Order: sequence, then structure tokens, then C-alpha cells
Amino acid sequence: MSDRSGFVTFVGRPNVGKSTLTNALVGEKVAITSDKPQTTRKAIRGILNRPGGQLVIVDTPGIHRPRTLLGQRLNDLVDQVLGDVDAIGFLVPATEKVGPGDRRIAASLDGYGRAKKIAIVTKVDIASREEITERLMEVDALREDWDAVIPLSAVTDDQLDVLADELLKLMPKGPPLYPEGMVTDESISDRIAEIIREAALDGVRDELPHSIAVTIEDMAPRENSDLTDIYANIVVERDSQKAIIIGRGGSRLKDVGARARAGIEPLVGGRVFLSLRVRVAKEWQRDPKQLGRLGF
Repeated sequence: MSDRSGFVTFVGRPNVGKSTLTNALVGEKVAITSDKPQTTRKAIRGILNRPGGQLVIVDTPGIHRPRTLLGQRLNDLVDQVLGDVDAIGFLVPATEKVGPGDRRIAASLDGYGRAKKIAIVTKVDIASREEITERLMEVDALREDWDAVIPLSAVTDDQLDVLADELLKLMPKGPPLYPEGMVTDESISDRIAEIIREAALDGVRDELPHSIAVTIEDMAPRENSDLTDIYANIVVERDSQKAIIIGRGGSRLKDVGARARAGIEPLVGGRVFLSLRVRVAKEWQRDPKQLGRLGF
């Protein structure tokens, strides 16, 4: 491994595929994905080792207009990450015309002068050649200081190696920042909480996705068994939301548990007993004390 290493993050409108691209580059699921805006709520670091060095990819929440204290704290987190990284990748899907939101985010990159900037046109696997060409021209015109403009697909891995190599060229010289073989610095319990939240997000609408948080109460191997016992809380803001998560006769909660368990078992390397409870923390997104307890 050569002597380049550094931090990169991706920006773009909500649901542009930042977490999907992070996972594809790392080669393992380190960030949950969903079609719901603001799925990512923390700065999650995925680690990619290449012959040319090491990339630490920081997956962050999408930039948005905040309506709650949580939203403001997520925006503050993004701002902090953007100020610290060595390179920023700006994402635009090939299937959608560049709009005002894209222009606003591209212009905001002026505030992060130390970071190199790459434009990335995603989802080329589902776009026509004409769409890809049009998008590349639109994106190229947004700024004069792109170090590269790269079309790719995180789903088919098309051009991922090209992106990784281009990003590594932009990294400062220095030793690896994390041990080889490490894919993320997230704890197992944090990754499990996110897997449960991803399962709970599936199929919910309106304001409910924003209101869901997950805490791990206890996790331990069961004595004289190959099972790991995990006790977790799904936190919502209102009793009506609690009823939606649980479902008729507990059917939806049971489904959430089954899907979460399927994601958790490969992570812990064995069978899991997963106990899920749903509890209400009223208006937690707006309450500084509740946010602190939930890790925000």
C-alpha cells in the first residue's frame, strides 16, 4: 500500500444515493439505505483499502431545510464534516435534470475551500445514453473547479474503480488512518440499531420515518447456547405512531423483527434472539434532553 490516505464525503439532494455509493465502494453494508429522506443521521465512516492507499468515506445526512432541532443538528454535522474532509463528491442522478437544489448545493461548496471536488453522475445503469450525456454537461457547467466528472453506477459497480482511483490521487500523502481489514469504526451495537431502524422504515409514510429512533438496551451471548440475545427499543413520538409500528395483532413489529434479524445474524456471526419494544418519547426531535439520550 502506498502512502496516500484521507477523508472523502458525498453530498447531494436527499435520496441521491450517497449511502448506496458508500456501501458499494467499501464492498460491505456499513450504512443503511432507504427511499426515505434523512435516513442517514450520523457521520458513518466506511474504510476502503486500495493498492494506492486508503480512503475513509464519511457518509452524512443529506443537506436539507431543517424543521426540527434534530434537523438543525444534522445540518451542523454535515457542515462540520465538509470542513474537515480532503475531497467532496457531488452526486446527481443521471435520470433527473439538474435543478435548483443541485445548484444551491454545488454553489455552497465554495465554503469548503480546502477540499478537492469531484462531480459524480450516478444511476447510469438505468439512464439512456442521451440522459447521461446531458447530465454530464449540466453538472460540468455547475462549477469551474471540478477535479473530475465521473459517470457511474453503484448498483452494477460500473466505473467504481475509476472513482476510487481519482479520489486517491486527491488524498494527501500519509500512512493509513485505520488498520487494514477494518471496514468501519461503527460499533456492533450501533450497526445493529441502524439495521433495526432500516427494517422499521420500510413501508412507513408521511412524518413517521423522521420520528423513528432505535436504542439497544442489552446485548449478550446466551449461556450454553449459540444464540445472542438482543433487547432493543424502537422509539417514536406519538401513541398513534406506536400503533402503526406494532401493527394489527403485532404483525408489523414481528415483520420488522424478522427482517432485522436477517441483517443482524451475518454481522454477529450466529443466530439471534431479538426482542423489540416500542416506546413513546413525545416530540423527541425537538427536545434537547431527549436528543442527548438518543445520541444526537
